[in-house]
Amino acid sequence: MKKNLLSIVILALLIVNLVLTSIMMFSVVSTNKKTGAVVADIASILKLELGTEEEQEVSSVSMEDTAFHDMEEELTIMLAKDPLDEEAKEHFVLVQVSLSMDTTNKDYKTYGESINDNQIAGIMQEVFGKYTADEVQPRSEDIKAEILAEIQKLYGSEFIYKVTFSKLVVQ
Repeated sequence: MKKNLLSIVILALLIVNLVLTSIMMFSVVSTNKKTGAVVADIASILKLELGTEEEQEVSSVSMEDTAFHDMEEELTIMLAKDPLDEEAKEHFVLVQVSLSMDTTNKDYKTYGESINDNQIAGIMQEVFGKYTADEVQPRSEDIKAEILAEIQKLYGSEFIYKVTFSKLVVQ
């Protein structure tokens, strides 16, 4: 009799466990669906911020259609002072820049071989001058994008499609 009673208790516990597991699974599945929807929304928002497909096509130029312009000099640029630190000393960035140009672009023949390093250096001084020493390394991609936008605005063309820092030292 004790064995039968023990079997009945085990069976009852097994049924309770099965019911609680199924309840838990239904609650987890619904939460998982909601989480998946949030992740999908965030992914779609990030995709929108990357730009349109037309902008992404511009940056995918093949290597044989690419020409590079390396600035001859390393630039030493003074950075902005930290506004929260009144006793902050001056910081500088030492940067070497390379520009990637699309040789198939119609403006490459006009501007590609006559790029003025002084104008590019002026743009870089303006852009880097907005950032403090603590901001330069983590925001280097933003700085590159801002420099690229200013250069494209200067030439009124997108034949320069990428800015690369071959050397970037902050002091």
